[in-house]
Amino acid sequence: MRAVRFSALTAAATAAALAAVTGCTEKGGSADGDRVINVTATDDKCEVSKKEFPAGHLELAIENKGSKVTEVYVLFPDDRIVTERENIGPGTKQKVTAEVKAGDYRIACKPGMKGDGIRQDVKATGGTALKRDPRLDKAVAAYRKYVQEQADATLPKAEAFAAAVKDGDIAAAKKAYAPSRIGWERTEPVAESFGDIDPKVDVRADGLESGQKWTGWHRLEKALWQDKKIGAEEKTLAGQLITDLKDWQKRVGTADITPTSMANGAKELLDEVATGKVTGEEERYSHTDLVDFKANVEGAQESYELLKPVAKENDPALVTELDKQFAALNTLLDTYRADKSSYDFVSYDKVGEGDQKKLSDGVNALAEPLSKLAAAVATAKQG
Repeated sequence: MRAVRFSALTAAATAAALAAVTGCTEKGGSADGDRVINVTATDDKCEVSKKEFPAGHLELAIENKGSKVTEVYVLFPDDRIVTERENIGPGTKQKVTAEVKAGDYRIACKPGMKGDGIRQDVKATGGTALKRDPRLDKAVAAYRKYVQEQADATLPKAEAFAAAVKDGDIAAAKKAYAPSRIGWERTEPVAESFGDIDPKVDVRADGLESGQKWTGWHRLEKALWQDKKIGAEEKTLAGQLITDLKDWQKRVGTADITPTSMANGAKELLDEVATGKVTGEEERYSHTDLVDFKANVEGAQESYELLKPVAKENDPALVTELDKQFAALNTLLDTYRADKSSYDFVSYDKVGEGDQKKLSDGVNALAEPLSKLAAAVATAKQG
């Protein structure tokens, strides 16, 4: 979920990964350099090296010259997210690959990772579409099906949670809470791409914008574990949660999904783990962070496995490393549950600093190569 985050998980793509993105030119296309936009972010500016670029694969080369952690977005005019990169620390650089059709967009920098950000209007021009590998089209279709299945499966679990809240049954609500979030956590980047759903259902208290009412899972989590009471307001909020999740369920099939957004989404899920679950910030009242942690990793791995056949051809060493790191992180997570088929994990307040460091190291070891996945599937197929 989106909130203020202070620990940056930097994973800039290597020159080799950049070459995989920009090293080929489409027929009728432009020179490689036309597809790279330099974005310079400061505490009060968001400068872009060009405001027009060819449609197709695009790379943002981002440098944060400000004093605050920032994030950079490519947005549709209606604020839906094309791609993003969060947790860009002061003095650091990152690269992110996106796939865009001809049309108008905005590039936004968010110093402090709050608010609407500082925006620049940009335009993708030209009608020459990338000739995408048919396997990637199949990957997108399969991922779209997966996302819809996760949304469909979430609703009955969330309804059970909401029903327990409405009944005033604290014990039952606590039991239903974490399972109700698994499908959401697996596919969170797609939900976040709409812009308006995540702040309603998954915001933490420290992520609220000025004047925003706190609603959603974490508001109810606080009532159950910290306040230890359910009142009329909580019962109303439980109903609102279901209304908002039904909106997500209905809209998820319309999300704009590309191979690069799948790859970037996988990286975003690891960032979610690094900045919320490993730190214990996400589920600060219930301490069910490891359930979310596992779901985030599962969602990232689903995207990876679907993209893997193409990535393996373009960058076999990357695939070898990703296979290794996914296996290692999953094995580590298994040590915190007795039954590998269940989501009954150890309460995170029982996980000591040493173990938290091991989990953090495991996430970092996976996130670094995962940041290169988009480049590994972005090479245009020559016609």
